Amino acid sequence: MAQLIWIDYAVLAAYFLIVFGIGWYFARRERNSTEYFLAGRDVAWWAIGASLFSSNIGSEHFIGLAGSGAATGMAAGHFEWLASIIVLMLGWVFVPFYLRSNVYTMPEFLERRYSGACRTYLASISLVAYVFTKIAVAIFAGAIVLKTVLGWGMWQSSIALVIATGVYTVAGGLAAVIYTEVIQTVILVAGALALAFIGLGEVGGWEGLRAQTPADFFHMMKPPSDGNFPWTGIFFGAPILGIWYWCTDQVIVQRVLAAKDMGHARAGTVLAGFLKILPVFMLIVPGMTARALFPEEMEADSNSAFPVMVVRLMPPGLQGVLIAAMLAALMSSLASVFNSSSTIFTMDFYRKFKPAASERELVFTGRLATVIMVALGLAWIPFMGRISSQLWIYLQSVQAYISPPIAAVFLFGVFWRRINAVGAMASLITGFLLGAARFILEVAYAGARPEGFLGWYVGMNFLHFAVLMFAVCVAVLVGASLATPAPEARKVGGLTWQTVRDAIEYEDEATGAQAAASATENPGMRSLNQAFTLLLIVTVVSLWIYFA
Repeated sequence: MAQLIWIDYAVLAAYFLIVFGIGWYFARRERNSTEYFLAGRDVAWWAIGASLFSSNIGSEHFIGLAGSGAATGMAAGHFEWLASIIVLMLGWVFVPFYLRSNVYTMPEFLERRYSGACRTYLASISLVAYVFTKIAVAIFAGAIVLKTVLGWGMWQSSIALVIATGVYTVAGGLAAVIYTEVIQTVILVAGALALAFIGLGEVGGWEGLRAQTPADFFHMMKPPSDGNFPWTGIFFGAPILGIWYWCTDQVIVQRVLAAKDMGHARAGTVLAGFLKILPVFMLIVPGMTARALFPEEMEADSNSAFPVMVVRLMPPGLQGVLIAAMLAALMSSLASVFNSSSTIFTMDFYRKFKPAASERELVFTGRLATVIMVALGLAWIPFMGRISSQLWIYLQSVQAYISPPIAAVFLFGVFWRRINAVGAMASLITGFLLGAARFILEVAYAGARPEGFLGWYVGMNFLHFAVLMFAVCVAVLVGASLATPAPEARKVGGLTWQTVRDAIEYEDEATGAQAAASATENPGMRSLNQAFTLLLIVTVVSLWIYFA
């Protein structure tokens, strides 16, 4: 357990005062439903970038990435550096269509591009995915943190964190979430980098760390036979997960939907890309350091790497900073999923069922749905270990079973106007059946691989499985679309790169005017975005070459 002194408690008190103060400020502001769910569509690039990063970096990263660093070395960092590139796709490929369509949610965009059935599918699968991944994982990882550093029990930790996060999330809406995430980004980056430097000092610097860990820990490129991070899976499978997560998932995309205009949305994605370089050094390296300093404990439970480093290495007075950083990561990711799940349920289900519902009724319904999802996430936690003992691999595995059909439908949907609603729905259903079968079998067998075809199906590396699923879903998507009539011109107008100059049909003139304003980009900002995008790509490729 951490040995906290008055300075630590003062740091923690200041953190909570700032977070709740921001939530209280936005709760007092007059806001209509647009402002509550999309922060009035008036968020600047620096807040978007910080919010994208903070929404992504949750306590599962502190526990999962550091744990994988202690267990396997730097290979898990592929997901972070791939994200630096894929988040650029959000800004340069998808944002123009999202902003021009003036949607609140990603399921709503699928309805515009395809059909209401596609909207219902994505809304449903997103809420289910949030239970199995974001909510369950975030609460579980946060409980590990508080158990290690404060000695709290699982249920004490879970309930306290859910309540603390829910207070400012439901009160202030997306604006409160985004601007608290700016503060949380600064805290978690500063705290984690401080621990990384202290840990390296304990092992004798970079060369000392190399000498005290297995030689392959510093080589990110693993052979195709590697059970966790084969390079074939990383470069062919992981991008599929990345496109789903960074370009189509409501939790992430909701931040750019709230941008002042397209220039700010793109600049935010570029900033997030640079920030995503950091987790390898601020989370994975401390995990590797824990392996060097406490090898027996890491062999027994690598998930405890980061909390153990905080307790063992950080002096009293700085432990409060690290605890605040981990709480910031947990609360930011939970706040994001709370707000996004509330938005999806409210806009994609309840408002369609009851179009005349008042804002108060819509917000109350979204909050109630979030409470139910939290309860389901808590109930799922005991089963997570049946997928993998490494939290990070569990998280990526489940995402690999969900993401391929969604990535295929969005990607082909914006690039090829011939793709229609029949093909999209057929692909989504096919992917769901394949992914659900793998998920259920993996939970059922829990590592005891069966014989024959089932053994191959369950035992295939999850990234290779994502590639297979994506190929099947694309084949179904294209085949079913070509076998049925092409979509009407008005249906795809303005929603694909081939029809980008065509008009989009809106419900009223005000909606069209707002969409037109959101889709503008200052020429000067566009040039800066292009320059920094190129710099980011060069930086990431250089890091990959160095750590190959």
